[in-house]
Formats: sequence, C-alpha cells, structure tokens
Amino acid sequence: MLKRLNLVLAIICVCISMSAQEKIALSLEEAKEYAYEHNRSIQNASIDIQVAERSKWQTLATMLPQISASFDYLSYCGYSMELMGISIPMNPSGTFGATAAVALSGSQVVGTIINDIAIDMSNISLDKTKQSIEASVTKLYVSALAMEKTINLLKLSLANIESLYEMTTNSVKVGVAEQTDADKLSVQVASLQNSIKATERSIEMLYNSLRLQLGTPVDCEITLTDSLDIMTSEEATINLLSKSFELDNNYDYQLLKKNLDMSDMQIKLTVMDYLPKVSAYYQYSAKTYFGQDEGMNMTPPNMVGISFSLPIWSSGQRTTKLQSAKLNNKISQNTFLDTKDALLVQDRQLRFNLSSAYESFEIQNKNIEVSQRVFDNISNKYEYGRASSLEVTNANTDLISAQSNYIQALLELVNAQIELQTLINE
Repeated sequence: MLKRLNLVLAIICVCISMSAQEKIALSLEEAKEYAYEHNRSIQNASIDIQVAERSKWQTLATMLPQISASFDYLSYCGYSMELMGISIPMNPSGTFGATAAVALSGSQVVGTIINDIAIDMSNISLDKTKQSIEASVTKLYVSALAMEKTINLLKLSLANIESLYEMTTNSVKVGVAEQTDADKLSVQVASLQNSIKATERSIEMLYNSLRLQLGTPVDCEITLTDSLDIMTSEEATINLLSKSFELDNNYDYQLLKKNLDMSDMQIKLTVMDYLPKVSAYYQYSAKTYFGQDEGMNMTPPNMVGISFSLPIWSSGQRTTKLQSAKLNNKISQNTFLDTKDALLVQDRQLRFNLSSAYESFEIQNKNIEVSQRVFDNISNKYEYGRASSLEVTNANTDLISAQSNYIQALLELVNAQIELQTLINE
C-alpha cells in the first residue's frame, strides 16, 4: 500500500513538473529584449563595468587619508635597568597608537584617468556584446523560421508525390501502369519523408541554440510569432543600403580609440616615475603601565611628519620603461590606422554582398514559383498518361532543389543584412 502511495505521489510530481514547463511566444524584437535581460554574456559584461568602477575607487582611495590603529603589550618579565647606580624597573606596559597618513603622486592621478578609460571600454564592450547577441538571436530566429518553411514546402511536395504514388499503385493493380513507375515514386516518398525528419532535427538544434542565447531554461517551449517577410522586403534592403557608415558609431572603432587613449596614458604614467612623491602623517600614542609604577616613557604622544622623495638615478630603468611605452604606443597607432582602413573596405564589401544577396534571393524566389508550376503541369500530364514517372521524378527533384536554393538565398540575405547592420551599428 505504501509503495502504491509513493508511486502515485511520484506521478503527481512529474505531472506538476510537466505542467509547470515554461512556454513563451516571442516576436523578433521581443526575443532581443528577452536576451538583453537574461543572456549571461550580457550579464557578465555588465559586471565588468562594476569591476572597473570599483577599481577606479581603489585608486582614488590611495589619495585619501588612511587611518590605522594599533595596541601593543610589552613585558620585560621583571627586569630592571641599572642606570648610574639607580635601578629603574621595566614594568609591563601597553601602548595604543593611531596613525593618519596621506600620500600623493602623479602616478595616482594618471591611474585614475586610466580607470576612467577602462570604464568607458567596459561600457563599449557591453554594447558590443549586446549587438553580438542581438545578431545571433536574429540569425537563429530567422533560421528557425526558414527551416519551418522548408518543412512546409517539403510536406507539400510529399503530399503531391504521395497522391501520385497512390494513383500509380492503383493503376498498377488494374494493369494500366508499370510497377517500376510506382517503385520510382515510392523512393521519392521515402526520400521526402527522410528529408522532413532531418529538417525537424535541425530545427530542434536551432531552438536549443536560441534557448542558450536567450537565457531560457533548456526545456522552455518557444513559439516564434514573426514571419520571414520582416527580413526579406525590398524596402528594408534599400533602407539599409542608404545608411551611411559613420566610423565613430562602430564599436570596434570605439574600442580601438579608447585603446589608443590608454596607450597614451601609459606613456604619461611612465613619465610620472620621474616626478617627486609627497606623503604626510600624524601619529598619536598613549602608554599605560597597568597599575604599576610608571617607568621610563620615551614615546611622544603626538607626532607629525612630512616626506618628500625625488627619484634621481635608476641606472636607465625608467628611461627604458618610457621607451617601451612609446614603442607600444606606436604599435597601437598603426593597428588603429590599419583597422580604420579595413573597416572602410569592409563597408564597401558588405554593401556589395547585400546587393548581390538580394538579387540572388529575388531570382530564387521566381525560380521556386516556376519550378512549382512545372511540377504541377507534369503531375497533371502524368495523371492523364501524357508524362512518364521519370519526368515527374525529375520535376520533383528540380522543385526540391529550387526550394533548397530559395531557403539558402534567404539565409544569405539575412546574414548580409545583419553583417552590415553590425558594422554601421544600425
């Protein structure tokens, strides 16, 4: 009885777990917003900003007063000091001390500026991460829609071939058609069924990748509410091609500029090693003898000090360090200029790619319409005995090839759009 009760409870728990499975329906824009909030790479990039901000405050704190306190206990174990025939007891004592100190140098000031640049770079990296995740979500979203459309097209072709196969099988039974014709069509049916299953597995892989990008649970059921028309209209392509490329809007360019600023500040940081450093402190001390007679107390209660240090000779260490910083800065400048030219060339190439991809998509869109009409025409002729099974098979193969080329052209168009959007930060 107890075993049955446990089994029932286990079944109930499983049912509750299955019913609690998360389900979400997302448009493309909603998918992007969802990823902004839940994607872990974006979360990590946000944390990097916080780390950079705290690093800045660590540097600022070194320029502010530092206060410390201490307590020391000292016992000479009954020892007495003899001085000019006088015995001076060395009684147990405790000393409380408090010290306030502040130190200033040019390196600290430059370090704060470097921290500001690091914060700016972290913010740019966050925006770049969001852009990268947005591009990945868009590609996966559209790819999933494209695969679903592929399945619909394949199922339509399968229904047509199955209808012809059934008709041919019946014709074979009454002796008006050859068995080889039915066999050829049966192979086509099996091939289409296998293609549908393979495409369904591909879709599941795409949805799993989309779940990772969105940051959803692995068992979350996702429904896509947009259609492919949002990415394949002529107007969208023309509008994108009309957008000019502003280098300052590109995140890679922004990061390189900040990296160049960082390199300049590294030179200034090295120069600060030649400048003096100033520090000051105040110390308070109080001593007690724990009820014993007061012994010799040579500790002043208050003390103030100022330190001024000037580097004079380092055997060429600072000079070599400065030269290395200048050489690294030259490398950064060359990298910056090379990347600037590369981005301008990339802009031209991506615009060419997008124009070519759209033209190819238009051609394949017309090709699939023509192939469908040809297949329908051959199928009608076959039904009336005016076309062979080989012609039907060839027409079906051409139709499937046209469908595949259409989907491939569509994905290339979407990828070309995303690449240009990423470059111009549109």
